[in-house]
Amino acid sequence: MVKKVMKQINIEGRRNHWSHQLSCGQQQRAAVTHVVVGNSKLLLADKPTGNLDSNNGKEVMSLFSKLNNEGTSIVMVTHSESDASYAKRIIRLSDGSIDDSFVKMDAKSAGIVT
Repeated sequence: MVKKVMKQINIEGRRNHWSHQLSCGQQQRAAVTHVVVGNSKLLLADKPTGNLDSNNGKEVMSLFSKLNNEGTSIVMVTHSESDASYAKRIIRLSDGSIDDSFVKMDAKSAGIVT
């Protein structure tokens, strides 16, 4: 399973390297691998694609979507509108407070069944 996840997020070639031998982006992707392999039910992600190029960022966000659909809860902090668009619920903060003018929640997250 580890090799499969490492391949999916494009770090399989760095499998035998120490963390200090990895770029910041590779370290971020390695951390994602730990979450997936550890079968965590909660993922806390602070700017998870901040050090990644757009292609690797999309791979990580796609993996997050898959994990979420399989039951992993994800709390993500991001400045990226693109990354935020993957979320089922968005709570925007402004000057340390919740911005009530912008809260996105899909019907499933709100408990609305159609």
